[in-house]
Amino acid sequence: MKHPELEKLAELIRGKNKVDNEIAQVIGRPAQLGHAGEFIAAAIFDIDLNYSATEKGNDGYFRRGSMNVKTVNIKWYPKRESGLDIKPSHIADFYLVLAGPKSSALSSRGGSRPWLIESVYLFDMRKLMDELRSRGVKIGEATSMLEHSWNEAEIYPRHNAHYTISEEQKILISLFKESA
Repeated sequence: MKHPELEKLAELIRGKNKVDNEIAQVIGRPAQLGHAGEFIAAAIFDIDLNYSATEKGNDGYFRRGSMNVKTVNIKWYPKRESGLDIKPSHIADFYLVLAGPKSSALSSRGGSRPWLIESVYLFDMRKLMDELRSRGVKIGEATSMLEHSWNEAEIYPRHNAHYTISEEQKILISLFKESA
């Protein structure tokens, strides 16, 4: 019995597994979006990642500048949707979010989620938690965020007066855009 779609899928998965193995060699962890995002953010934003990927509440610490030794939780979302995953019992000082294009689809059917970075956000979690609590928002997985919160936290591609990134950082981030 022939199954051309299944045969094609098996061939594609073999290719994906080969690429995943190569990615794992580079990042030193399994080729998963979260691990890759942590590797990218650490290299671009001078973050010392925790030795264990299972540390509660944060992925590492900033090494320099005004945020030196502040904890950071790194997220990489292939689509920038309205939600932010927050674990209220373990909150880092900052959340650094790498995001792909803004999502417009109501359904993921027929779509894809390529690993792209179109924008970067840096949330001061003390400030954000105060805002969320004052709005009575349920905090957890896919915490409902207002557009103005995303806009205030954006550090790339838009300029942010609270945290400026260098030209070199902009170039490194742009490596992960679709048109790179």
